[in-house]
Amino acid sequence: MYIVAGLGNPGKNYEYTRHNVGFLAIDKLAEKFNVKVKKIKFKGLYEEVRINNEKVILLKPQTYMNNSGESIREVMNFYKVEPENVIILVDDIDITPYTLKIKKSGSAGTHNGLKSIIYQVQSDKFLRVKIGVGNNEHKIDLADYVLGGFSKADGSKIENAIERAADSVVEIIENGVDAAMNKFN
Repeated sequence: MYIVAGLGNPGKNYEYTRHNVGFLAIDKLAEKFNVKVKKIKFKGLYEEVRINNEKVILLKPQTYMNNSGESIREVMNFYKVEPENVIILVDDIDITPYTLKIKKSGSAGTHNGLKSIIYQVQSDKFLRVKIGVGNNEHKIDLADYVLGGFSKADGSKIENAIERAADSVVEIIENGVDAAMNKFN
């Protein structure tokens, strides 16, 4: 069994921001399986799908980014899922814009959502699918940058990255993380 959580902030004003690409990737993944992530439990919105005969919980924590770990911990405890079977879809300002980087574990860096997960589950051994959202080349306040949206010119690039992020989750579950890393990193 897997838990696939996309990180973001609830509410219309955050919907298409850099910080919400995790939510957008969960929505894209749900679309591939003809479901909507709208059941309410675990301090989040969730839905269950089957990928390669595995039960997979799709989750969008509704605790705001900085407390994402609370929702993820609740789901993990309820289903008794180990960190190694948790996949986090998350924005990243430190990788090339519109690319993916799949990691098996590691520190949170400056990302408060990842910090919250590591603190709540007491492990950094969960998978991350990091989606490059730009590198703040104009050096504006980091919070303003990640809570800002994409330009129209970059719309198709981020849509493509979100689509690939959703595909990478399927690849991880069907063929393993190493195969996904070789294909998407």
